[in-house]
Amino acid sequence: PELFERARRSAGATVEACFAALDEAIAVHLGGGTHHAFSDQGQGYCVFNDGAIAAKSLQAETPIQRLLILDCDVHQGNGTAFILKNDPSVFTFSIHGKNNFPYHKEKSDLDIALDDGAGDSIYLDALHRGLAESLRRAKAELVIYLAGADSYIEDRFGRLALSKEGLAQRDRMVLDACRKSGLPVAGTLAGG
Repeated sequence: PELFERARRSAGATVEACFAALDEAIAVHLGGGTHHAFSDQGQGYCVFNDGAIAAKSLQAETPIQRLLILDCDVHQGNGTAFILKNDPSVFTFSIHGKNNFPYHKEKSDLDIALDDGAGDSIYLDALHRGLAESLRRAKAELVIYLAGADSYIEDRFGRLALSKEGLAQRDRMVLDACRKSGLPVAGTLAGG
């Protein structure tokens, strides 16, 4: 019961971050990013998929109808991709380690899979291209950003090699692009 209650509240906090982002331009939930949960089962320490829940809640309760879920966690957002695969109103972009969990990848609207050991320059170049394509294709009104610190070089399970400065550049790149596009951002911490 305690795990259910924690997962429910965490998903609710991501929903609230989305509503706050509409008023403040940016809001962050220091939990969330539970992108491995499917609609009928949990996976990878994820019970409920807060990104998918938040996207559908926003669509049901506000005029916002088009969203971009931008997933920079080192693991592919397989649950998010699966839940939203037939929903053209929510664009899913995942940049992740090719050889990392989950070993069976789902198909996001845009996936960029990086080789083990990819460092700052490779990652940031790939993100720059993927971010531009995602913003163009999504025609979003709000971005849900799963930051993820697990692509950091010292993360034991991450398999990528971003420095702390690389992670900071990643966040600046995402937030600057969203700001220039006039998009509010609801951030979640995700993994790492």
